[in-house]
Amino acid sequence: MSEKEIVGKINEILCSGFELEMAQLQPEARLKEDLQLDSLDAVDMLVYLEENFKMKVEGERLAEIKILGDVYKLVTDVLLNTNSETQLRNNT
Repeated sequence: MSEKEIVGKINEILCSGFELEMAQLQPEARLKEDLQLDSLDAVDMLVYLEENFKMKVEGERLAEIKILGDVYKLVTDVLLNTNSETQLRNNT
C-alpha cells in the first residue's frame, strides 16, 4: 500500500468515524483544536486504525500524536515496519 493510499484510507476512516469533512483533513490540522477530537476520540481513532489496517500500535505512541500528519506518519511507519519484519521472517 502506498503512502497516498494510506492517507486516503485514514481520511475515509476519520470522515466516517467522526463526521469530519474531507476539507478539514490537512496534515497540519491539530487533532484537538482543529478537528475537535478529545482524548477518548483519540483512543477510538487508534482502534479504528488498528482494525482497518490490521496492525497493532503501542499505546504510548498515541501521546506523540498532535497533528493529523503525525497520524499519517505513525500508520505508515507501523505498516512499513510490519511489512519489513514479515519479509525478513519469510526470507529466513
